[in-house]
Amino acid sequence: MRLGTVFGQLGTLIAGLMFLKAIFDQYLPRQLKASVDKHSQKLLNLLSPYIQITFNEFTGERFKRSDVYAAIETYLSSTSAAQARRLKADSLRDSTRPVSLSMDDNEEVADEHAGVKVWWSSGMHISKNQTFSFQPMNDEKRFYNLRFHKKHRNFVIDTYLNHVMKEGKAIEVRNRRRKLYTNSGAAWTHVAFEHPATFDTLAMEPARKREVVEDLLAFSKGEAFYTKIGRAWKRGYLLHGPPGTGKSTMIAAMANLLGYDVYDLELTAVKDNTELKKLLIATSSRAVIVIEDIDCSVDLTGQRVKRREKEKENENNQVLHKMGMEENEAKSSKITLSGLLNFIDGLWSACGGERIIVFTTNYVEKLDPALIRRGRMDKHIELSFCSFEGFKVLAKNYVGVEWHELFPRIERLLGEVEMTPADVAENLMPRSLAGDAEECLESLVRALEAEQNKSSTNDDGTASRGEKINGILVAEGGDSWNAI
Repeated sequence: MRLGTVFGQLGTLIAGLMFLKAIFDQYLPRQLKASVDKHSQKLLNLLSPYIQITFNEFTGERFKRSDVYAAIETYLSSTSAAQARRLKADSLRDSTRPVSLSMDDNEEVADEHAGVKVWWSSGMHISKNQTFSFQPMNDEKRFYNLRFHKKHRNFVIDTYLNHVMKEGKAIEVRNRRRKLYTNSGAAWTHVAFEHPATFDTLAMEPARKREVVEDLLAFSKGEAFYTKIGRAWKRGYLLHGPPGTGKSTMIAAMANLLGYDVYDLELTAVKDNTELKKLLIATSSRAVIVIEDIDCSVDLTGQRVKRREKEKENENNQVLHKMGMEENEAKSSKITLSGLLNFIDGLWSACGGERIIVFTTNYVEKLDPALIRRGRMDKHIELSFCSFEGFKVLAKNYVGVEWHELFPRIERLLGEVEMTPADVAENLMPRSLAGDAEECLESLVRALEAEQNKSSTNDDGTASRGEKINGILVAEGGDSWNAI
């Protein structure tokens, strides 16, 4: 039989089948047609070894996009970009990526997890809805289909889908643009968080730096542990030390290490404990909640009020006026110590998870012991004056050198003089983009020597220039001027 005859007979058969289908669709009663479709589908299910699960984009009344669908879409974005022939691109808000690629409608990609292979396909139903203007309008309903062998049913439902959801949400977190929040009353506003600080650029001894990094990483992976011991998934850090020692920089490094958002809480802008609770509820998981200069924010104990009143009695009128203004500002906020403690580790603090709470202070001795005890502020980190190890980090950051002949001299001076990392960094700052490393190091040496001379006394026992004795400003050589 010739090939042309075979194709002719095949074409006739196909045309006949299409004709019969058209007659079937046109004249068969709807109930009978539904019954035939139902039984044919059952027959196919009996013959097919595969199971199919459908995930619709919208659920309920279509007003809310399904979180499950969104997580699947994010998870498949990496798989579909490598496999699918047809892709669609969507712009992303609050993301580090300009566009998101996903497989187009009626595409299929394969995925494998723990040796089990599954197939994902995308589709879209189009139905016509009648609008108020009586004009038909297309209603698009997208969905994903998951197909897998029936012998893997329990694995897919119990393990694989949990893996997809977890990975999808993790990818979304990694790709999102992180934010820096601040509060106005009980509402948060935000800007993009773009601080470049990392622990590699932090002026701190390597051993202490590793200790903090390991503690943070252990916390971020500790969800199961915190659940097992019955504690909320949060951790408190108290950063204390003189001004300019890098407390704010460490907070930025923490957020960058873990990929968390930062909530900078200004207590003086919060009216009372109720507003404080609302702010806590509005924070997201994977966040660093910061209260800087906690000792200066609001009055939290009666002892502190009494101490201020005693101090005011011993000050002159100018200081009295200044402290009175600070007192009025603090009293405008009615946050209590009890309210702040509930914010840190009360029942409401367990709403959400994976949160770090950071307090900073220049004067740790001023804080109420109940506020900083273990369990609230779990780790106390002292940030002090610049050490030689910290200087070496700054020298590498600012002037790009790891060793120089001036280093031994600087090491000796830093052992004798107290200078904050901020002051060291300022002296290392190049005067131009093409700044000379030796010039910057010499500038630091001069600053350290000047600080050393300023704090030392002369050989004959008289005070050095700039030192006060009994309220008198002493000049170089022992001469004096009245202090202003």
